[in-house]
Amino acid sequence: MKTQSSSDLRKLVFVSILLAIVVVSLGAYARLTHAGLGCPDWPGCYGLVEVPKTSAQIIAAEQAFPERPVEPEKAWNEMIHRYFAGSLGVLILIIALISLKRRAQRGPLGLPILILIVVTFQAALGMWTVTMKLMPVVVMGHLLGGFTTLCLLLLLYLRLSDFRVPGGDIGLKKYFKFAVIGIFILVGQIALGGWTSSNYAALTCAELPICQAGWVEQMNFEHAFDLIPPEKESYEFGHLDHASRLTIHVMHRLGAIVTTLYLFWLAISIYRKAQAPFFKNAALSLGFILSVQVGLGISNVWFSLPLNVAVSHNVVAAMLMMSLITMTYSLKRKT
Repeated sequence: MKTQSSSDLRKLVFVSILLAIVVVSLGAYARLTHAGLGCPDWPGCYGLVEVPKTSAQIIAAEQAFPERPVEPEKAWNEMIHRYFAGSLGVLILIIALISLKRRAQRGPLGLPILILIVVTFQAALGMWTVTMKLMPVVVMGHLLGGFTTLCLLLLLYLRLSDFRVPGGDIGLKKYFKFAVIGIFILVGQIALGGWTSSNYAALTCAELPICQAGWVEQMNFEHAFDLIPPEKESYEFGHLDHASRLTIHVMHRLGAIVTTLYLFWLAISIYRKAQAPFFKNAALSLGFILSVQVGLGISNVWFSLPLNVAVSHNVVAAMLMMSLITMTYSLKRKT
């Protein structure tokens, strides 16, 4: 029987999941509006807890950071993201402390501690994103850290709910391993998307389905996936040549094709074999979210990366991963 404290903790985790989705969305918005260096220091903004507003504050800020004139809109985009991310960190700390206090009740403890470690490292990545001037591997790591935090919170929520499918569905037992493979494929594709974005390669290919004519001859893997780039004063707006960016973009497109085919196969297979209504609905949900994500990806190319579509592409990727994790967890805990 669930205790009141367990129910309260579950509600707190649910709120944290919602907040994590907001943080992922704001992170994508800040990145896509080129606001990653809107505040050239961390954790404040030009030495303040908010964006410089008065004439005196702006003058002092630009004297302290002459290489980075104050751009209020970009600075606010970045600071709002930091405010929400900081609030999420506080919530996760509270969750970890409550879990530690409840350890005598045999509730999950390792997972809350892991989430706290991940979000602490995520804060460090946020700092390095600024101090290392948008180095691509750090920016991609920060994106993956946000997704990891969200997914671990979802796992914790499922654990606290002790969710099991009524009646089970023994015919789906073999699909658990395929769902796990799907998670790894999707993680790889999200990483490719982060690498594409952090290297400013999203608009390199302007035609469908793969790239414009001659793309095969232009591909060059020599430096496209170097994790440690040449030292630069700033990596804002990218440092790679056209061929390297084209290679990154093409690999993201090819990855999208592989991911789409695999996850559609998984969703269709589970739908056909499922006896429990839960799994039929889960398969339909996975297929629907995947279809939306494909549509957003095509729209990004067709309409030249409109901001609302590009941000939605990030958010729906998170929803797709959450849907797949929920299905995978349920296949494991099916009875």
